[in-house]
Amino acid sequence: MPSRKKPSRRTRVLTGGAALAVVGAGVVGTVAANAADSADAAPAAAPVAARGGELTQSTHLSVDAAVKAARAALEAAEKDGRQVSVAVVDRNGNTVVTLRGDGAGPQSYESAERKAYTAVSWNAPTSELAKRLAQAPNLKDIPGTLFLAGGAPVTAKGAPVAGIGVAGAPSGDLDERYAQAGAAVLGR
Repeated sequence: MPSRKKPSRRTRVLTGGAALAVVGAGVVGTVAANAADSADAAPAAAPVAARGGELTQSTHLSVDAAVKAARAALEAAEKDGRQVSVAVVDRNGNTVVTLRGDGAGPQSYESAERKAYTAVSWNAPTSELAKRLAQAPNLKDIPGTLFLAGGAPVTAKGAPVAGIGVAGAPSGDLDERYAQAGAAVLGR
């Protein structure tokens, strides 16, 4: 088999440069062709404005207010020497803020979120909702909910705007007391 001479560095650079020029010309040609095609296309549809009677308005707690409420709940628990997690969810049940206190158990984080979600979903403290399980045990099967004391709703003009959930204290009654402390700071 005859040996092939390796191309010089200069030849390789020139060959690579020529290949790049060919690829670049193809890309420029494709972009130019697509631009010409889009000029012939129909204009984009204008946004459609909904009529006023087809809209609803809802109020949401600000991030600053959610943090303020969560801090107040956590501080109330810490004052009693309790290690808890606190969650604040918006009207739609989306978590706005979660604080895990020093030493709070790993289960408390998710439990606090679920209690907050449950409180805002039914616009009632979760201790009251837990009592309803006797008449409707299937309530506990609703995804994302937790029917244990420790969740408090926050309302504005009678409508729920947020939920505060606390978990990790030795009893649901304490969790709910701390959640109420978080809600109370918003009413001041």
